[in-house]
Amino acid sequence: MRKQSMNKSIGLAVSIMLASTSLLAACSNTKDGGADTAKKPTTPATEAGKYPISTTETITSWEQINSNLTTFVPNLADSPFGKQLEKETGVKVKYSHPADGQSKEQFNLLIASNNLTDVIEYDWNNAYPGGPEKAMADKVILPLNELIDKHAPNLKKRLEQDKELDKMLKTDSGKYYVFPMIRPDNGLVFRGPMIRKDWLDELQLAVPTTIDEWYTVLKAFKEKKNASAPFTAQYSNEFNIQDAFIGAYRTANRYYIDDQGKVKYGPVDPQFKEALTLLRKWYAEGLIDKDFALNTDSKSYDNKMLSHASGATVGLLSGGMGRWMESGKKQDPKFQLVAAPYPTLKKGERAFIGQRDFKYNPAASKAVTTAAKNPELAVKWLDYAYSEKGSLLFNFGIEGESYSMQNGKPVFSDKITKDPKYSLQQMVTQYTKPNGPFPGDSRKSFNTFKEQDEAIKIWEQTDADKHVLPLFITPTIEESKEVAKINTAIASYKEEMFVKFVMGKEPLDKFDEYVKRIKDMGSDKVVKIYQDAYDRYNKR
Repeated sequence: MRKQSMNKSIGLAVSIMLASTSLLAACSNTKDGGADTAKKPTTPATEAGKYPISTTETITSWEQINSNLTTFVPNLADSPFGKQLEKETGVKVKYSHPADGQSKEQFNLLIASNNLTDVIEYDWNNAYPGGPEKAMADKVILPLNELIDKHAPNLKKRLEQDKELDKMLKTDSGKYYVFPMIRPDNGLVFRGPMIRKDWLDELQLAVPTTIDEWYTVLKAFKEKKNASAPFTAQYSNEFNIQDAFIGAYRTANRYYIDDQGKVKYGPVDPQFKEALTLLRKWYAEGLIDKDFALNTDSKSYDNKMLSHASGATVGLLSGGMGRWMESGKKQDPKFQLVAAPYPTLKKGERAFIGQRDFKYNPAASKAVTTAAKNPELAVKWLDYAYSEKGSLLFNFGIEGESYSMQNGKPVFSDKITKDPKYSLQQMVTQYTKPNGPFPGDSRKSFNTFKEQDEAIKIWEQTDADKHVLPLFITPTIEESKEVAKINTAIASYKEEMFVKFVMGKEPLDKFDEYVKRIKDMGSDKVVKIYQDAYDRYNKR
């Protein structure tokens, strides 16, 4: 019931958004940031790039607030970071934050009601029907070419120096539409398989690398460590294992790119049936958490990893491994989690796919809306994050409080790293912005254990960079509307059947029937749209 109601609400939200676009076009402020929107930025105005800005105006911003920060303050403006950002930029900002877990619904209402803030931090590529081109055509957000050209010298310089990033930030027609979150090179891989090393040592087993080795290990965890859920994972609209195990069969639980550069929908691949057969066998033998589909919040997931119910998962580097090690060691000093490679069928093979993101993160980037009374001021304020001083604030906070410069490098202070009550992740949210439109700094690390540093090196060893489909390709407006409609139906049915296949509630003899139904829903149409968009992206 929960799944069905969730899908109905998503469908309703999409309908509301589509129905509201004509209203938006009629009601929104129609400033367009300059007529020649496809022109590449040239020379910034001389006054741009100087801070603090002399202004009495207030900017409004709608964005999610980090759940760790709400431990201390209810609003970003009240945090040391928010106050320092106002001081350094000279711009007062009024922030609106959606309730935790309700950002999608509240974003939809924000758009449908035409009650826009000056800037909105959200995933304009994947959350707005029709994508950024449609959002601009609907006069919801502004094309930013001329605004970047004249008022954002810091971002403009980065785009000129990094052609790959420049390509990612444009639509096929050449329009810039957001100020981006830019991940550093060492921040692209942050999730993967991890396992209890103390259990492996006790059982005299090595870290598993192949499917067969994983089977041996999980069986030992169940039989000799009495683990009730030897392998578990979070469930967030899908079994969140980042294609671990599934990728061993050279497919994915999503759209992906094959070895020939062709877009495919993994869940209808013949080899996907082999992956389902494996997961079904493991589930039947009690090796996979029997309640995996109920792990929708971190509390139940955490409990399993810390109560000896589970000994392996696919989880986050900081919010998973680091947090569990911190808590686990308080209960048992021997508690140790280490990374395992993304598993393959044969020893020594390189994993086909795994978690690897792109330097541009569309989900935490900011657009300037047509409601902005002074879009030039909004752009100047946003551009501060890409300056040297602004980047230090966003990444490390306030010098002398949250960090100090040591041998020319910023280092978090004891105030942040050694607080007796709060974790590093909690403390750091008061002084920095963990996610958002700014360039990540490769010198910043939340790793508190050597196992975390090692994990990145292990999880990097995949061919994910060749096979992950970019989230920022831009289908045309009509294509995007069609994709949204088809994918909503497909995702709901695919996930329902995935759970049933794995749990043994549907026989795998029905796989061909399931594939036919997904194709009848239009998966091949979506594959063609994505292929065309991907080809256009590669030609930018």
